[in-house]
Amino acid sequence: MNARLDSIDAVVDAHLCTGCGVCAYLRPDALRMADVDGVGIRPLPIVGITSGVAGDALAACPGRALQHDEATLKDAPFGGEWGPILDLYECWATDPDVRHRGSSGGVVSALAAHAVTSGAAVGALQVQARADAPILNETRLNRSYADIVSAAGSRYSPADPCERLDLVESAEGPSVVVGKPCDIAATRAAADRRPELAEKVGLTIGIFCAGTPSTAGTADLVRGLGIDPADVERLDYRGEGWPGEFRLRTRSGDTRSLSYAESWGSLTKRRQWRCMICPDHTGEFADLSVGDPWYRRTEGQDGRSLVVVRTERGRAALLQALADGAIEGGPLPLDKLPASQPSLESTRGALWGRLLTLRLARVGTPTFRGLPTFRLWLKLGMSQKVSSFAGTVRRIKVRGLRRPEFIREER
Repeated sequence: MNARLDSIDAVVDAHLCTGCGVCAYLRPDALRMADVDGVGIRPLPIVGITSGVAGDALAACPGRALQHDEATLKDAPFGGEWGPILDLYECWATDPDVRHRGSSGGVVSALAAHAVTSGAAVGALQVQARADAPILNETRLNRSYADIVSAAGSRYSPADPCERLDLVESAEGPSVVVGKPCDIAATRAAADRRPELAEKVGLTIGIFCAGTPSTAGTADLVRGLGIDPADVERLDYRGEGWPGEFRLRTRSGDTRSLSYAESWGSLTKRRQWRCMICPDHTGEFADLSVGDPWYRRTEGQDGRSLVVVRTERGRAALLQALADGAIEGGPLPLDKLPASQPSLESTRGALWGRLLTLRLARVGTPTFRGLPTFRLWLKLGMSQKVSSFAGTVRRIKVRGLRRPEFIREER
């Protein structure tokens, strides 16, 4: 492990924080989460400039390290390059409203709602738009079908759901935890260190992710449509058909929209650095992970979701939801997973070159074990290999990776 990453402050300074909030959950006495302008949600010390928080909060940090146990990947398909996989399904919500509103078939919302309505869980920890400021997010433990499905839809802006794992820990029974891959990895790591939380995490659902743009990215997108972000009453990044459009409504009733390709093309330029060196875009640490079946290329139609079954607990939850009619669908050949994420194999291969460059440059570098990259690197063409090195050297300078990500103000 890079010697510099010996505290939460060091992880943040090295531009490696994912903004998940798990450190603030584990050390609420020392850290608070805040949205740093143009950067993302970051843990800030409650007192002083440097907190030096380490211990369990650092050990659970997905920005610093990710690791699969060898037993987890034993006999895994694709040599473990896509994480543990028991089965692959394609599904959609049977509730037509949920399917329409959801980004790709409403399956995440339908699975979470089914767990609660069936009595398997008492609530679902979810990220949703803040009612008073829709370009921002908030985390809630939703306990009813209506509340759970009202949170349907992608949220391509910073969110720190793990900060509110206290809601799961204090609930009267097990809960579903929904989040990005880093959020789910952090939840699992925290549960490994806090038995009280482990008892209450009933099911984890990971959402495929290509990175988190800053709040400023969304605000700039809104301004580009001629709207003041403060005037936005509702904002949807996707949904209402697959993959759906970026849509907003102002408090005066005006509406604007952009295609998914246009909006994401703009937002992806504002992704945080840690997302650009991430090996897990498909929720490898979840019980179930859900993403778009891009192999279909049938945009504008009713959405469907790929569902990757990664644990026996996840398989049981999926099969029960199918049996109870909360979702419909069936199994797919495993090769539909890489076909649905056609650039992910090369992206992960290039990661090996990026990480090597960071280490040689003595820049903060996360540690990944059990997430293969080197053999994918070997499959890359020479131009791709050169680009992974040269592009990283350029980003070290352009992103200022040798300097702290931002300057903390003394409080």
